[in-house]
Amino acid sequence: MVLDKPAYLELIDYLSSNKEIFHSTANAEFGAPTLEECMEEHIGGQIINLCTQHEELETNHRSIIVREVDGIVYDIQQLLSEYWSNPMEEHQIAFITEFAGLIKNVFDSAIADLMD
Repeated sequence: MVLDKPAYLELIDYLSSNKEIFHSTANAEFGAPTLEECMEEHIGGQIINLCTQHEELETNHRSIIVREVDGIVYDIQQLLSEYWSNPMEEHQIAFITEFAGLIKNVFDSAIADLMD
């Protein structure tokens, strides 16, 4: 659905080129969520929004989306493995929020193509 699309590859390239944003955690607040927790929360939230907004999706489409999200999280984890357990600073959380929204946009486009 999206893993083999140019938009997804561009998104991963965007993450890769901004990877240094995760380098510092000196200003993370005590008890701040880790990169893993942030990614799961924000991507999960966007996918819930996606499925809610696209009521016309069939069960098999939703299953494909879940499998692809697993693949996306795996790719992100591989790319950012050295930071995966680090607590996040506010600007890093803002980046993750934006990135999760971009993932949803890629799925929105794929669903629009699917439904045409």
